[in-house]
Amino acid sequence: MTPETPAADPALPAAPPTGSTWAALRDAIRGTNADYTRIPLRRAVFLLAVPMVLELVLESTFAVVDIFFVAKLGASAVATVGLTESYLFLLYSIAMGLAMAVTAVVARRVGEGRREEASVTAVQAIWIAMLVSVPFAVVGIVWAQDLLRLMGADAWTLEHGYRYMQWMLGGNAVIMLLFVINAIFRGAGDAAIAMRVLWVANGLNIVLDPLLIFGLGPIPAMGIEGAAIATNIGRGAGVLMQLWILFRGGEHIRVTTTQLVLRGAVLWNIVRTSLGGIGQMIVAMTSWIFLMRILAGIGSEAVAGATIALRILMFALMPAWGMSNAAATLVGQNLGAGQPDRAEAAVWRTGWYNMVYTVAVSVAFFLFHDALVGLFSPDAGVVVVGGEWLRILSYSCFVYGWWMVAVQAFNGAGDTVTPTRINVVFFWLIQIPLCWWLAVSLDWQHTGVFWGVFVSETSVGLFTLWLFTRGKWKTAAV
Repeated sequence: MTPETPAADPALPAAPPTGSTWAALRDAIRGTNADYTRIPLRRAVFLLAVPMVLELVLESTFAVVDIFFVAKLGASAVATVGLTESYLFLLYSIAMGLAMAVTAVVARRVGEGRREEASVTAVQAIWIAMLVSVPFAVVGIVWAQDLLRLMGADAWTLEHGYRYMQWMLGGNAVIMLLFVINAIFRGAGDAAIAMRVLWVANGLNIVLDPLLIFGLGPIPAMGIEGAAIATNIGRGAGVLMQLWILFRGGEHIRVTTTQLVLRGAVLWNIVRTSLGGIGQMIVAMTSWIFLMRILAGIGSEAVAGATIALRILMFALMPAWGMSNAAATLVGQNLGAGQPDRAEAAVWRTGWYNMVYTVAVSVAFFLFHDALVGLFSPDAGVVVVGGEWLRILSYSCFVYGWWMVAVQAFNGAGDTVTPTRINVVFFWLIQIPLCWWLAVSLDWQHTGVFWGVFVSETSVGLFTLWLFTRGKWKTAAV
């Protein structure tokens, strides 16, 4: 069966991918011009999910490697990363919200067979990303120490760590563009390109991290500032690679110089669609900022332990996010092609794959929680805090797998408003007050924060999945 051959019934289990498993894997990594609205659903999920999983595995590998080297500088250095990321989460929320909209719109246009409009959408998204990055850069460079002081940073962070924040926020344009342009490739079905870009960007980061943090030969030791510089160099190289491929042309999308003009109607459609995605991410990220502020009041060990546990969680769940991103692309393209039932079938199939994987993650967290945190910090207090959170997370990781897929189904369809409303209720109205009450009022300290997160995020996962089953997302228009 060739990639262009339609399945008799895409909602039913399909035959194994054409040829051997190794041949299918090769196609997934190399990229293919397959029509994801027509090929067997199992093959479509495989071709999209494999590169998306590998892409995010390396992204999470870099996050873990980065914190591994930074942890050697002490708990305050790790806390600096955690506090800086509290603000970066605001930036990530905009980048990820914009990326959701771009994936949805590009996927819908490709599914409709309107590839020229998909390319125009890509250009407008890049313009938006560049404009949004400017105020973040100015604020981060000028007021880095003030921002850290506001979060309750200790004396070491205020004296030495602020330069890390200056580099990370000052160079945020590469973060924005990396998110948005890879979202373009994913929406178009060029997941293999997005994978290769992050391989280059994060591979370079991993090599430069120890060199710039600790120094080697003529390279001076820069401490925590070196970690930020390595990140900017790696991601900057990734953006240059993205732009070169985008103009040269991938399997499903290509931008031309004649399209490099602002087009108000298309730009506004992206902004309008992205508002819900940005909103849902801002709600979730600001909730995390409040939680980090509570932990900062408990001490640097609490912040460091939570930061390491979060990095481990990110590393473990990135493959699940990769599979969820595949579901978003399949939903968008199949809705564009007028096949809502196939779009729903793609979500259920991906959800079962995710659940199997996240159950394995739960077992690993439950059995090896302290040992995992101990890989990144020799500080006994940090290990106790981080290990406790991983153990608590182990009770609900399988729910996260379904939550990711259900949310991406809404986002892939272009219905970014529904998840935003859900997040407002469960994160702002439930999670923040609950964590504060448990940690401060009942004096459970960091344990109260972790149990508050468990209750709120398990609840939001189950509710989002239930809402998905009602099917209203199939009528979203973008």
